[in-house]
Amino acid sequence: MTFFRSPVSRRAVAAAVLALTAGSLLPMTAGAQQAAFPTKPVRIITPFPVGGGPDGVARLVADKLSRAWGQPVVVENRPGGNGFIAIDAFKRGAKDGHDIIVLDNVHLAAYPALFKKLPYDAGKDFDALLPLFKTYFFFTVATNSKYKTIGDLIADAKANPGKLDYGSWSVGNPVHLGSELFESATGTQMEHVIYKETTQLYTSVATGELAFALGSSATAGPLQRANKLRFLAAAAPARVAAFPDVPTVAESGGPKGFEVIGWNAIAVPKGLPVAVTEKIKRDIEKGLAEPDVQEKFKSFGYEPFPTTRPQFDEFVASETKRFGDVIRKANVSLD
Repeated sequence: MTFFRSPVSRRAVAAAVLALTAGSLLPMTAGAQQAAFPTKPVRIITPFPVGGGPDGVARLVADKLSRAWGQPVVVENRPGGNGFIAIDAFKRGAKDGHDIIVLDNVHLAAYPALFKKLPYDAGKDFDALLPLFKTYFFFTVATNSKYKTIGDLIADAKANPGKLDYGSWSVGNPVHLGSELFESATGTQMEHVIYKETTQLYTSVATGELAFALGSSATAGPLQRANKLRFLAAAAPARVAAFPDVPTVAESGGPKGFEVIGWNAIAVPKGLPVAVTEKIKRDIEKGLAEPDVQEKFKSFGYEPFPTTRPQFDEFVASETKRFGDVIRKANVSLD
């Protein structure tokens, strides 16, 4: 039998083996790293204090993600400073998706018009990934208020320009800006009264000290359920499911299509790889869809807000324009 010697030299074989071994020791490719996300504990930074609806939702999300990812997901509350404390912590945090943040419509859509200088750029520092929930606001009045409809309120405001007062807890929050929007839409002029605390605000409505205040189910609901406040109308496109007997603003004699909505969203660092952003978005959406989360939403007075990334980007842009228009018209500034 004749044997043929392979043309491949021993030196070539050794080189090939060395190359294969070296390749196995190289770091994971970007795609492999993304597929493995997360590789360590994840932090959800929130500008909201412990307790209350937004914090409760953040903790529900953290629990669902911990179970799905097999990694601890912790909520870090950084309240105060208009949300800037939380935003600064996020900007100094991990840029690989292991630090994410909860922001609301004020941070993303109103502050760019309210402040001449911000310690962040909403278009460059964040990718608003998905909304967590939405909540509509109600016009709240005292139980014995003379206003039976929004039409009554508008008529009184027009007859007494600058004399009717409404309240909120600060300049530039959704309740304040929603009320400014109402003045603009109805051609009325009213007085804004600022309270330090929401409980103080809605107590003043209940006693008749204030003509009205916009309030959500979470903030004004306890007094409404105690029959100390009355929901005059919902600033929503249709009646809110949890309050079917409360008419919309349009049904109550107010402008058609008038809405005041609050929403919270998850944002990630700008430029995060698509595979990581999609994983975060997909797994949060799965968690939000679970029955126990939906039941909790009902207790908070929140509604699901399912949307695609392009749809949400378009919505944020429209909210930014809407807030910007009313802020400029009312000449409101926080600088």
